[in-house]
Amino acid sequence: MLRMLRKFFDFCSPKDRAKFYKSVALGVLEAMFGVLKILAAFFAISAVINREITTNTFILVLGCMLISTIGKMVINRFSQMLQTEAGYNTCAGKRIEIGEHLRYLPMGYFNDTSLGHITSVTTNTLEQTGDIATRAVMMVLQGSITTVVIGVGMLFFDVRIGLISLIGILIFFLFNKYTNHSVEKVAGEKIESDKDMVGVVLEFIQGIAEIRNYNIISQNSTRLSKAIERKTKVDIKAEIAAIPAVGVQMLICKLIGVVIAGASVYFCLNGTMELSYTITMLLGAFMIFEALDQAGVYTALLKIIGRGVDLVNEILSIEQMDINGEDIKPENRDIHLEHVSFAYENKTIIDDVTLDIKEKTTTAIVGPSGGGKTTITSLIARFWDVKSGQVTLGGRDVRDYSFDSLMENFSFVFQRVYLFEDTIANNIRFGRPEASMDDVIAAAKKACCHEFIMGLPDGYETVVGEGGATLSGGEKQRIAIARAIMKDAPIIILDEATANVDPENEKELTLAVENLTKEKTIIMIAHRLKTVRHADQIVVIDKGKIVQQGKHEELMKQEGIYKNFVSGRKQAVSWKIA
Repeated sequence: MLRMLRKFFDFCSPKDRAKFYKSVALGVLEAMFGVLKILAAFFAISAVINREITTNTFILVLGCMLISTIGKMVINRFSQMLQTEAGYNTCAGKRIEIGEHLRYLPMGYFNDTSLGHITSVTTNTLEQTGDIATRAVMMVLQGSITTVVIGVGMLFFDVRIGLISLIGILIFFLFNKYTNHSVEKVAGEKIESDKDMVGVVLEFIQGIAEIRNYNIISQNSTRLSKAIERKTKVDIKAEIAAIPAVGVQMLICKLIGVVIAGASVYFCLNGTMELSYTITMLLGAFMIFEALDQAGVYTALLKIIGRGVDLVNEILSIEQMDINGEDIKPENRDIHLEHVSFAYENKTIIDDVTLDIKEKTTTAIVGPSGGGKTTITSLIARFWDVKSGQVTLGGRDVRDYSFDSLMENFSFVFQRVYLFEDTIANNIRFGRPEASMDDVIAAAKKACCHEFIMGLPDGYETVVGEGGATLSGGEKQRIAIARAIMKDAPIIILDEATANVDPENEKELTLAVENLTKEKTIIMIAHRLKTVRHADQIVVIDKGKIVQQGKHEELMKQEGIYKNFVSGRKQAVSWKIA
């Protein structure tokens, strides 16, 4: 139990940890006020037994009771507020810390499994930790402190009863440590089932269009149902695992209370304890373990808190790329890859690639799917670090740059656009939050999306759905281009940005791309002939290697992938329906 509490306190920020420590100090004070009730009972019992009931006695007893009640009430309020603030602030802070940590992880870390895990930890796990920690830490600490203070207080009444009380407390904590091992195992299962369920739900929602198109709803619904059913069973298992432990702990508390009461009566009968002390000890026997009894119920939950802390720390311990470089402003934007190789999970993706991309030129990267085209652009922008070789920007290794100063040189437009659930204006100014509304409109006009935006219910203040769900693919692409225009970075990476555009949007999107790429260094991954043929250089990638390189006219004179690619596109364009 102490180990779990220490782990949670270490997990907290120094500011929130200080609040917990203050609440512990207040808990000791609150427990002392609780002892006043036993003292008031002793004065009252002594007065009755000795027939010395006077006004002074009445005032003394009443005063002790009032001070005890009011003192506990006031201190408990402040103690609860401190613990509540500390618990929720800790979890809120960890969510932000995870978000900041994820910014600098290699892009290869992110996949459906990892996203489900991260989502589960930042939502379910931290929500549970915040709710449970606030109550469990408060109840366990308060119960333990109150019991120990009353036990120590009993030493002043009778050393023998005080020692029995403290031995009973020690037995309780030893048994508590033993029984909570079973709960710890289930706590891990509970967290894992949460993670799996969130991952399956995310996959189901994100792929709902494909699921419906291919009529595989029943198979995916079965998988979702199994994940939910597993979660339900594990939750029930966790509750069942806790019941015996909690039950035995409650029994121990009651039995120790009986032992104290029996010992008090025995000492009274053999003449070694006065009757007033005996009756007071009988009352104290059941008061001392009342708070510990409640604490025992919540100690099982500390295992869930501990497991949640472990999961958060696991994410925060994932090795980041080294981002602590220099804030560099390169003299030029020439890009050079020198014998670059890259592997992911022991599979070679890029194999000994050397490539020059001059400033303010257009480089088109083409090749079969899975050949490594996107990986090359990711290495240039340092989404991943090379396994061997070197990528330089302006003559400096990209690893010499601080990550933020490196990113200032790049804008990206991907085939799959993500818009945030916010206004269109804020989505456009995402790369430059301080931009004025005039700047937003100017960027939108260059991206050929001003007219359709003005046709929306609230214009630029229209809130788009999560991921841009309320807009068409072409509209989202143009807003993404407006965002890139707003950033005005000198290097533009286009990853099949126009691959799936419908004919009615193609003209506007093509014009938007032209406005974006004026006087820029362009690196494009493309499958459309018209976007490739005018490039300053075309790089053909296959199986992680550069297999062809040159201008369109040069490559058309060579037998190989590029000529086959162009011939295939021309043949596809010439197809007609009779």
